[in-house]
Amino acid sequence: MPVKIVTDSTADLPPQLVKELGISVVPVYVRFGEEVYLDRVDMSEDEFYQRLEKTTVHPSTVQPGPQDFLEVYRKLSKDADSIVAIHISAKLSGTYNSAMMAKDMLDTKCPVAVVDSQTVTMGLGLLVIVAANMANAGESADKIVKEVKKAIPKIHLVCLLDTLEYLQKGGRIGKAKALLGSILNVKPMITIKDGEVVPAGQVRIRAKGIDKLFEFGQSAKKIQDLAVVHSTTPDEAQSLAERLGSTFDREKIKITRVGPALGVHTGPGALIVAVREG
Repeated sequence: MPVKIVTDSTADLPPQLVKELGISVVPVYVRFGEEVYLDRVDMSEDEFYQRLEKTTVHPSTVQPGPQDFLEVYRKLSKDADSIVAIHISAKLSGTYNSAMMAKDMLDTKCPVAVVDSQTVTMGLGLLVIVAANMANAGESADKIVKEVKKAIPKIHLVCLLDTLEYLQKGGRIGKAKALLGSILNVKPMITIKDGEVVPAGQVRIRAKGIDKLFEFGQSAKKIQDLAVVHSTTPDEAQSLAERLGSTFDREKIKITRVGPALGVHTGPGALIVAVREG
């Protein structure tokens, strides 16, 4: 029986790819006041960003609980030899801890391995793709976990934001709070280092920030996989992917969207490049 791969909705994986590779995605909860929605299940990206721009109540996120993971593990264990779950950085969310608790609660003989990706969005997504391809090729859970852990230091991403407002309100600003004292009307850039949000610079105009994202992608070494992620600017994402096609096969560049779970923290206008180096 095959190994089954599980992740959470902060991976921002393209839905078609999730279906093709047979990945199970556990949704994060998004809360607007007293109303609670499942990321991409009860609320689409369009619905979320439209509401975000109108609301007077800043939304928040709630990690999936152990029971959410347990239900998925139980269902998969009927047909799986083992399960490998790869999740958002434990320094950014309690999702990893929930997955670990569910693993201990599982009452079947199907073993579960839980991996802290130490990253988020398509940084996490690219690791999950590695795992899913290996699982579909018939590799063992031990080998998959080993390869994923080996790939973690080779995952890099940079994000251009319109503002730090959402990251600050969402409480996920981490070491990027150093940018808060910056002069107004600059566009902050952030990255993930050792599982935390850290500054990656700032630009005065958005076009310059997009140029920096291009330079970041272009400077990556021996690219194995590359993704462009946007929250509300699909044309920018397409244009950036075309430019990066000079560095990496355009047909293999994945374009996807920042979902509600991360959109709470990035806000509209986020643009991200994530790479997996060889």
